[in-house]
Amino acid sequence: MTDTPEAAAADSLDPANPPEQIAPAKHQPRTLGFWWTALWGFVIFIALFAGQAAVVGYFLLVHDGPVDASALVHIASRGLTLSLSVIMGVPAVLLAVYFAVRHTRTPFAEYLGLRWTSWKYPAIGIVGMIAIVMGWDLMSRATGREVSPGFMMDVLKTAQGDGTVWLLVIAFCVAAPLSEELFARGFLYRGWSDSFLRVPGAIILSSLVWTALHLQYDWYFFLEVFCLGLWFGYLRSVSHSTWLTIVLHGLNNLAATVQTMWLASGHS
Repeated sequence: MTDTPEAAAADSLDPANPPEQIAPAKHQPRTLGFWWTALWGFVIFIALFAGQAAVVGYFLLVHDGPVDASALVHIASRGLTLSLSVIMGVPAVLLAVYFAVRHTRTPFAEYLGLRWTSWKYPAIGIVGMIAIVMGWDLMSRATGREVSPGFMMDVLKTAQGDGTVWLLVIAFCVAAPLSEELFARGFLYRGWSDSFLRVPGAIILSSLVWTALHLQYDWYFFLEVFCLGLWFGYLRSVSHSTWLTIVLHGLNNLAATVQTMWLASGHS
């Protein structure tokens, strides 16, 4: 027979029958907060740099001739070297992010937002991304600037010479979006959005960090990258999905690569 609430209340006053104590849950999932996210973010950046630099170092070791600044620039700017270094950045970032996230006792995929979302967000994301890119392209043409960075054109030409254009596409359109989005919109955004920065501050700061990764561009393309970062950050906040920003980032890089190929064929 089930006890009535009155009987249960009476039993709770009986010293021989104390009420059941519910122990607080241990190891509740949490985020790292602002400063630990910033510190681990620096470690992740170093890991990314080390993974990419290892490839350049290898090609320097097998290089015939003197190892000097000119040799370093020549090797680092080759399509093959750049492609492999970008690809090597992925395991480096994954390993560093894993060790950072494991301290939170939150599942890796949950912490980084590795979940899919409803199909309305990819549609919104693509439309917004096209509007941003086309807007900057129109400003480039209006001001007489190149619509594609010279860096992209130079790398593509060396990749064509090496016969590694396919590898360059994989690096730019798959590897780079994975490593950069897991770092910026996955790790940094998650930790900073739960800090005093809240969501708007996390979007802005993570976008600034992401923009700073693109040191190969000039200030004009820096601004374009930052605008895309803000858009990706907004989509990350409303969709709760980093997979979404990875896919959009990959599509953006694919469009930029195809555009560069088209421009290169027209200039040849």
